[in-house]
Amino acid sequence: MRILFLNPIGNIGGAERVLLTAVAGLKRELPSAVVRVVALSDGPLLAAARELGAVTEVVPPPTGFGELGDSRAASNRRMLLARSLTRLPALWPFIGRLRESIARFKPDLVHSNGIKTHILSRFTVSPAVPVVWHVHDLYGLRPLAGWLLRRSRSRVRVAVAISNAVALDAKIVLPGVRVEIVPNAVDLARFAPGPGDGDELDRRAGLPPATPGTVRVGLVATYARWKGHIAVLDTASRLVGESPALPVRWYIVGGPIYQTAAQFSAVELREAAAARGLTDRVGFVPFTAEPVSIYRSLDVVLHASTLPEPFGLTVAEAMACGRAVVVSAAGGAVELFTEGVDAVGFSPGNVDQLVRVVRRLVENSGLRARLGEAARRTAETRFDAHHYGQRLCQVYCSAMGSHRADTIPNLTS
Repeated sequence: MRILFLNPIGNIGGAERVLLTAVAGLKRELPSAVVRVVALSDGPLLAAARELGAVTEVVPPPTGFGELGDSRAASNRRMLLARSLTRLPALWPFIGRLRESIARFKPDLVHSNGIKTHILSRFTVSPAVPVVWHVHDLYGLRPLAGWLLRRSRSRVRVAVAISNAVALDAKIVLPGVRVEIVPNAVDLARFAPGPGDGDELDRRAGLPPATPGTVRVGLVATYARWKGHIAVLDTASRLVGESPALPVRWYIVGGPIYQTAAQFSAVELREAAAARGLTDRVGFVPFTAEPVSIYRSLDVVLHASTLPEPFGLTVAEAMACGRAVVVSAAGGAVELFTEGVDAVGFSPGNVDQLVRVVRRLVENSGLRARLGEAARRTAETRFDAHHYGQRLCQVYCSAMGSHRADTIPNLTS
């Protein structure tokens, strides 16, 4: 079997960690399968995919293509659409190169892993080849993307939704497309409880070593504007103002990996922290493709998205590492935890609630420990990646049709 993954970027965010989990699972289920990962930019994703046994290729688009993204302001959407139209002449040669790359590989199935590649798959994949879209987003919250995807869906055999919330949304935005739910999974051998190194985290953040007893609280996320960075900074500012002696240090971990207008820049976030008088209280840790050491070095991991989260992979990963996790309770993230048992939730964007929750966890080490232990048990029950490849193979078999099921021997024997 020959499987080709299409991905919009070469960096590693949540969707890319899911892609790597898929590649690992498929190679485990189908050792003879030939897996190819084609990305539109170079980066650590490709090296990680090669380590898992995939072959890789970069097919770069025209300059500026990566900056195209959705906006919730109608005027901005109109401007973005107009700007996109002006770039069409430069886009067609790129589409031709991508089409040639896919045809040269002769895939049995193409698995697209992002909105841009979903749309591109309509123009670059032969009608004879089944296409699977991996749906990592709530398209109903992205009007322009939803509009484009509806008009690009004609060749999609199956959409893989990462949560129940995403599946319900996809069925509305993509009428007529069959949707299968395959929740994201975590490598529990890698994402596991273990000793953290707070001093190393401080060094990476450019901060002096924290005093003994300091509770480290961090947000691990891309710099997308809806991921809650400002809410976290406002929470830190409130707690510093109310209780300046509270032994807590804050960390913003990540980067603007998608390079769209919907991302903060590092300068913007540092300026936001300085404006709140938090320069010596908040450390900025650059994006890392291996976040395990980050989770282990934090006492409390924040998930603070201000919009409904499609899944919340950072929540599952932090729970697998046995951390106390605070979750913005909306969308697919609600499906990941039991309130007060293995994590604590709050209403998206509600700084008052977040202040109370963080204070409670900072002041109660026993609660942090109990939540972390229960979180690991939940991860072992619900997030284990061991069967992820098998579930994808079942989706592929369905997408390819019974007359081609013999290409997946493990499922047809």
